[in-house]
Amino acid sequence: MIEVGVNGYGTIGKRVADAVEVQTDMTLAGVAKTRPNFEAEAAVRKGYPLYAAIPDRAAQFHEAGIDVAGEVDDLVMRADVIVDTTPSGIGAENRSLYERYNTPAVFQGGEDPNVADRSFVARANFDGAREEGVDYLRVVSCNTTGLSRLMAPLRETYGVEKARVTLVRRGGDPGQTERGPINDILPDPVKIPSHHGPDVNTIFPDLDIDTLGVKVPATLMHLHSVNVTLGATPDADEVRSLLGEESRLFLVPEESGIDGTGKLKEFAMDTGRPRGDLWENCIWANSLTVEDDDLYLFQSIHQESDVVPENVDAVRALAGDASQTESMETTDETLGVGLESLFGGPRQRVVPR
Repeated sequence: MIEVGVNGYGTIGKRVADAVEVQTDMTLAGVAKTRPNFEAEAAVRKGYPLYAAIPDRAAQFHEAGIDVAGEVDDLVMRADVIVDTTPSGIGAENRSLYERYNTPAVFQGGEDPNVADRSFVARANFDGAREEGVDYLRVVSCNTTGLSRLMAPLRETYGVEKARVTLVRRGGDPGQTERGPINDILPDPVKIPSHHGPDVNTIFPDLDIDTLGVKVPATLMHLHSVNVTLGATPDADEVRSLLGEESRLFLVPEESGIDGTGKLKEFAMDTGRPRGDLWENCIWANSLTVEDDDLYLFQSIHQESDVVPENVDAVRALAGDASQTESMETTDETLGVGLESLFGGPRQRVVPR
């Protein structure tokens, strides 16, 4: 069993901890939190060993009536792998802590690529993460994960000559009261490309991709407008069939009446998904169009959860024996990844068994 510690118990960390808990080859060594807030209380209620991420604040937990199992150093010493889900920039500061105890670690996409030995998306470069000398992985951002999942089968089957993506990004997560805009639409950034294209190139170095970013006053999900010039000329049904075979891509059927991100989230909650999470890219099936060798589609990305399966697979890549296929299948089976509507075919799992 792989003992996994999660340093940072916020939006991503709490989801990763829950995901680790249901894996058949992993145990949760504990989670680290900087302060005794409602999330720390939730971790204790779930029975997760809680560690003080900042040793000087350990007394604050006791004063708040929350017991801690120790300090973050204790967690790092105990764990086989640490998943660092701390805010952007803090992970890079933490790397020296993990090196001190020779503990491999998985960082998040908010860190610069040079924080790790490799950037990681399970569908694209799992085997590269198994190479000798790779001890630190960086799971790329939610948007980069979504784009890489889409590009992988297209590259393998047709070849990709050029990708052009406009990312309509949520202003903040539901719990990020300090984020915005509230009543504005912002080019973000004004200059081209946005960081997403170069980030995709940490997964596919030879991919020609341009990305533009726009920030809008919404919290639920991101939306991508995608144009890919392929190296072949398939028809739209062929591409739908190809993408439909990918467990982490959900083709939203026209018959479902899901016409936006709000209904996608409602669908996820109605199917019993924990926190209404959508671990899959959500691609509107009827948006998928092919003109000559140009593919067009809309997809939506749930920024709070799509990287969670990738973090689980990254742990196995660093410390397990499973192949790419075995790891992804295990992760998908235990989490319930593979969302599918009743419309147009048999229903797949939407919640863990």
